[in-house]
Amino acid sequence: MSVLRSMFGPSQAEIWRQLSEQIGAKFVGGDFFHGGKVVAHVKDWTLTLDTYTISTGKSSATFTRMRAPFVNADGFRFTIYRKGLFSELGKKLGMQDLEIGVPDFDRDFIIKGSDEARLRALFMDAKLRELIAAQPSIRLEVVDDEGWFGAQFPDGVDELRFHVPGVLKNLDQLKLLFELFAAVLNRLCAMGSAYARDPGVEL
Repeated sequence: MSVLRSMFGPSQAEIWRQLSEQIGAKFVGGDFFHGGKVVAHVKDWTLTLDTYTISTGKSSATFTRMRAPFVNADGFRFTIYRKGLFSELGKKLGMQDLEIGVPDFDRDFIIKGSDEARLRALFMDAKLRELIAAQPSIRLEVVDDEGWFGAQFPDGVDELRFHVPGVLKNLDQLKLLFELFAAVLNRLCAMGSAYARDPGVEL
């Protein structure tokens, strides 16, 4: 066993390769400039797990993200993340925070979105809430595209996106993350807010 492995545990590549084998996904190795990624398929959707780094010149920060483009049937979008130090201040300043009527969940998470009825329909799913709560750190949202420096999507195609600071190497947590994405996409389909077909977008 190498000294580095004994100090820091298995590498990202080792864990992500193991993840791919266990969930029937494809591991794509990285290079000096790009880390590896895991690509999985749920119905006609493609789920991509990777990392990216933001540099300010003097310092840099690495994030783990998962993305899944999909055909948005009605334009419904949402954002959910754990409450933090400034959450109550934000609410006092008028920030949206929908409560769905489940005390523990309402206590722990900020929920925002474009349609309150659909937000409640989405997050009243008990299994979905369980999978969200299983992530110690989470920001999960539906966004239009990837912004100025990412992919521009066709009209009607949005992206389900998760991102958190750091590199996730907890195998069980990563497996639950893929399960969460599948659950959200299937729930959106059941609600009539997504179509289970290939959006025609490659990341």
